[in-house]
Amino acid sequence: MGRGGRGVPKGSNRSRPVSAQVDTGRVSGPYLHFLGHSTVRVELAGHTVLTDPLLTDRVGPLRRVVPVPAPKTYAGVDLVLVSHLHGDHLHLPSLRILGPGVRIAVPRSAGAWLRARGFRHVVEVLPGETFTHGALRVTAVPAEHAGHRWGPRLTHGPDTPAVGHLVEGGGSTVYASGDTDLTDAMSPLGARGIDVALLPVWGWGLTLGPGHLDPAGAAEAAARLRPRVAVPVHWGTLALPGTTAVPRLRGRMRRLLTEPPRDFAAAVADRDLDTTVVVTEPGQPVALPATTGTTP
Repeated sequence: MGRGGRGVPKGSNRSRPVSAQVDTGRVSGPYLHFLGHSTVRVELAGHTVLTDPLLTDRVGPLRRVVPVPAPKTYAGVDLVLVSHLHGDHLHLPSLRILGPGVRIAVPRSAGAWLRARGFRHVVEVLPGETFTHGALRVTAVPAEHAGHRWGPRLTHGPDTPAVGHLVEGGGSTVYASGDTDLTDAMSPLGARGIDVALLPVWGWGLTLGPGHLDPAGAAEAAARLRPRVAVPVHWGTLALPGTTAVPRLRGRMRRLLTEPPRDFAAAVADRDLDTTVVVTEPGQPVALPATTGTTP
């Protein structure tokens, strides 16, 4: 297992350095690699899944502030999970890098739009619907986030409900929330048992719009979901040009590129949740604790 993460166990004191809490023991459960933004490689039950692939140096006006993932980090992907249709989550150039033959799960009503762009193997799901992929069972779950491809001010283009995904296989469960605010569905999901939750803790700008979690909101999500491990995502990867260079903005922007996952870890520790937070830098493997494995 890689050594790119830093874990904060239950009850850790905020003043203790996050790096002192790492547990790098090998695990029998899922293998994860955080490629940046909401993109995580998940190896589970003999399959390789990629969440919301973003594999290039830019998306629209946004520029990547960390290295582009190396091809080996997304090699062998056989299932892609797309949580919603915004360009930093359903990114056509990145899907084309993976190739037209990869199987892609999208929210229902987006399939025809994606097939028209050359992607042959598309499955559509609404919250509550489940499909199988070999030894994996994937369930779409509710997310509180706008689902229109181009945003609320435009009416053309596909418009679908945003979803998260519950991925089960080999006795382990991984929850990929996608972009979301808090939802009432999180507590019932937690009752099912979650080994690893991928939770967004910020975005790419100086402020957050509706339908997102900040560190405090993500800590509340962890309280509802009760995962064994939480991995903060959706941070430290993208920025608007100039925000890291303009003197009156760069200090705040640079803090927002580094501090949200650590603020999330501190908030989880302050709430004394029975969840280990593993802070992993974009581009690094996730160092899951040795206790992460099959769900009893």
